[in-house]
Formats: sequence, structure tokens, C-alpha cells
Amino acid sequence: MKAGLRQTMSWVHTWAGLTLGWLLYFMFVTGTAGYFDTEIDRWMQPELPPAQINRASTQSAAILLGKLQSEAPGAEQWLLTLPADRNQPFAGIYWRGADLQAGAGAASGNKLVDLNSGATLQARETGGGQQLYQMHWLLHYTSRSYSDWLISIATLFMLVGLVTGVIIHKKIFKDFFTFRPNKGQRSWLDAHNVLSVITLPFQLMITYSGLIFMGFSFMPLIVAAQYGGEGRGQFYNEVFSPPGMIDAAGSPARLAPLAPVIHLAEQYWGEGRIRSIDIRYPGFSNGRIVLSETIDGTVATGAGRLVFDGVTGELLHNAPSGSSPAKRVRDVFLGLHEGLFAAPAIRWLYFFSGLLGTGMVATGLIMWAVKRRQRAERTSGRRPHGLVLVEKLNVGTIAGLPTAVAAYFWANRLLPADMPARADWEVHALFLTWLLMLVHAALRPTRRAWTEQLAAAAFAFAAIPLINALSTPRHLLHSFVSGDWVFAGFELTALGIASLFGAAAWFSRISLPAARRVNAADHPAASAAGAMGDLS
Repeated sequence: MKAGLRQTMSWVHTWAGLTLGWLLYFMFVTGTAGYFDTEIDRWMQPELPPAQINRASTQSAAILLGKLQSEAPGAEQWLLTLPADRNQPFAGIYWRGADLQAGAGAASGNKLVDLNSGATLQARETGGGQQLYQMHWLLHYTSRSYSDWLISIATLFMLVGLVTGVIIHKKIFKDFFTFRPNKGQRSWLDAHNVLSVITLPFQLMITYSGLIFMGFSFMPLIVAAQYGGEGRGQFYNEVFSPPGMIDAAGSPARLAPLAPVIHLAEQYWGEGRIRSIDIRYPGFSNGRIVLSETIDGTVATGAGRLVFDGVTGELLHNAPSGSSPAKRVRDVFLGLHEGLFAAPAIRWLYFFSGLLGTGMVATGLIMWAVKRRQRAERTSGRRPHGLVLVEKLNVGTIAGLPTAVAAYFWANRLLPADMPARADWEVHALFLTWLLMLVHAALRPTRRAWTEQLAAAAFAFAAIPLINALSTPRHLLHSFVSGDWVFAGFELTALGIASLFGAAAWFSRISLPAARRVNAADHPAASAAGAMGDLS
């Protein structure tokens, strides 16, 4: 019975991983990059100054409020974002519903603001790290209705793969300490086991929390049962909007001063903990002022919110006090998934765990192809068309997608700074490069395609610091001298990734002659040429 269960779980594990394996790989690559989305944002906008954190909240709010009063009079909403932590290194303003006849430059808009001068910070248009991060759940070119379902199903398959993987590996801890190089399929299985076990807690957390993240999408009856099919908006307003908000109405009235409101919030949260000040209907008697707490150092994404009367400054609601236990649990899981709370050491742990998870998916896909190629060579001597397709997709995705991500960074530096729709073309460069790598994989012999694409990925990442040095004054040496560790860290990481791909390309190249000799002898043990020689 146990053997039958294990064999069944092995079948489920194999096909759950293969069916959406390439999508899961894409999600891991882009999601892992998202753990440094803010740092990537800053590298991709070299015109911006160093971060302006640790400023007095009252002074920062006064500068931002004055800018909104002059640029967006009569607006329905003013939003002041304060530079509270690494997730928000610059101050900014946002407004909507401004009165053009009263002198507003635009009905809605947003700007970054230099707190030293009060001037608007100007930088090139870019999707930045946030765009890259959002790809792992928005998929960019698809509508939300499709991407939510695809991501939900892929995440569910990932959870099934993890659970069945634990079941089928009865020697899971022994396998963790076992690696047999130059053993073909066995080597890939050992690598897959090590990568799976060492990151198992992280993978379970990130997968289960991802399902919670997408819960309202793939389980819509949760909402529909209480609110009906058309009541989704009402549900979100009741659960996630700050309490005490009312519709536009009322007579003109003077906005309450922000300094007392800020001081009271700091009594609750401590100094420097205010992330944003959201002013609804400023200048009217029904106005509201909503202060949100930074989530830096706080696991739960539902950080504190205080709602004040916009005219009297009276505290109306302390939002977290009304949160339900279910929402608090959800907020904790989402906080763990996003990792926005993480200090630098924990953030690097998230990043390396994501890289190992990416390797886990990649080795699983490669192992599937290696196993079936060996079986085909022993029986018929040729590979089925389906296997060839999997091998080509493995090359173009596992080796090709990282090259495409590097192209995204290349485009940021090489496209004209004033180019229309510049941010869109950065993303187009990524996907066009990925398409090119898939075409290359389809046209070249598989083993040579692995070597060439791994080498291309190494070159693409190694060239990033050089391209930056040729296009901006903030080169790597300048970053070291000035102590700009965001820029230096990004480029050193790019060089580290390049070295990994370079090593993989080298081992893939030196294994090719051995693979040819074995194939020429028509020996069934062709896979013993080495792990890299068995790259599909």
C-alpha cells in the first residue's frame, strides 16, 4: 500500500511540476528580484539623489502640503508620502480630482519631491524593480482576470508538488547530504533534493501565503456568498478601506493643522513611523485625515492607521483595533510573502532562498527531460517530439529568461531618456529578448544551445556595470568612493550572477566532447558524461 501511495504521489509530483513548471520558473525569477525592488528602482533612476530618510515628519509634511496647495487646489484627495524606510526612500505627493479652473496643472498626478529644496525630482521614466516584481503575479501582458487564475493554479500546483515531494522522499534527510557528481540523472536528482530540502520551509511559506494572496480570485464564492456577484467592490471597501470615511459633501471649512495630528500619531507609533498622510476632501467640513504607519520592521501588512476629522483634528478611529482575527492572520501571511518588514540580513536570506527555489524548479524540469531522453535512447534510439519540445523550452526558459532580465536593465540605460512610453519598451525588450532566446534554442542543437545561452547570460549580466559606466557618471568605482552601496550592491550582484552563469557555461562546454564520444559508441549510459553534459 505504501509503495502504491508513493508511486502515485511520484506521478502527481512529476506532472504537477512539469505542467506549469516554466510559469513557476518565471514567477520565481521575477518574484525573487522583487525582494530588492526598491534598490532596483534606484539603480534604474540614476538621476535621483541618495535616499532622504530620517527627516522630521512635521517639516516634511509641511513642505509636501505646501506643494499640493499650490499645484492641486480643490482636489478630492491629497496624499503625502514620507520617506520613512527603504521601501519609500523619497518623499512624494499624489492628488486626484483637482480643480483646473482654480489653477491646478492637472486633474490628477504624482511627483517625487526633494525635501532639501522643495523642487520636483526629475528622473527617467522606468518600470523599475516594482515592474519586475509585479510580473510574477500580473504576467504583464495578460488581463487581471486571466493572470489571477493562472497564478492561482500555478501556485496550487506548486503546493501539490511540495507536499507530494515530501511524501515520495522517504530518505529526505539522507538525500539532503548526498550528491553524486557525474552521474547524469542521479546527479540532477541529488541537486533537486538538496535545493528542495534546504529551502523547504521557505517554499511552503511562500506558496501557502501566495494562495492566501490570491484567495479572493480563485475562491470568489467567499465574497459572493455574502455580497452577491456584483458586490465585490462593497466587500473591499468594508474590509480594506479606513473606517469613518464618508462621501463628498459638506460646506467649505479650513483644514486642520497637521502638526498636532502628527504628534499624536507619533505617540502611538513612535517617531519616524508615519508612512503617509491621506487627506480626503481637504477644505470641506466632511474632510478626513488618514495617517498610515510604516510596515518596516512589522510582519503584518495591515499596519496601523489613524483616522482624524479633517477640520477639528479629533481622532475618530484607530483602525487596527477594529481588525478581525482572520484579517490579522491574513496580514501576517501577506507580510511574510512580501518580506517588506525584513532587515538587510533577512532580505538577503529571502533573496538566496528565492534563488535556490528557482534552481529547484529548474533542476526538476531538467531531470524530467534527462530521464526520458535516457529511456528513449535505450529503447528506440530517438527522442519523441514532445521530449524535444520540453528540452527546447528548458533551454530557452531556464537559460534564456535570465538573459532577458539582463536585457531589461540594458534597455534602461540604452533607450533615450526622453523616449515616449519608455517604461513599456523596457519591458518589451525583456520579452523580445526572451523570444529570441526561445527561437535560438529551437534552431540550435540542444547541448550547444545550453552552452551558448548560459554564456550569453553570463555576458549580459557582466556587461551591466560597463554599460552603466558608459552611460552615467555613477559607475562602480564612484559608488565605492561615495559610499553609495545601493548602486555598488546592485552591480556587484550582477557580477556575481554573471560568474555563476559563466561557470555553468564552462562546465557545459567541457562536457560536450565526452557526450559526443559516448553517443558515437551508441552506449546507453550516455548520461554518465556528467551533470552538465546531460543538460537536456
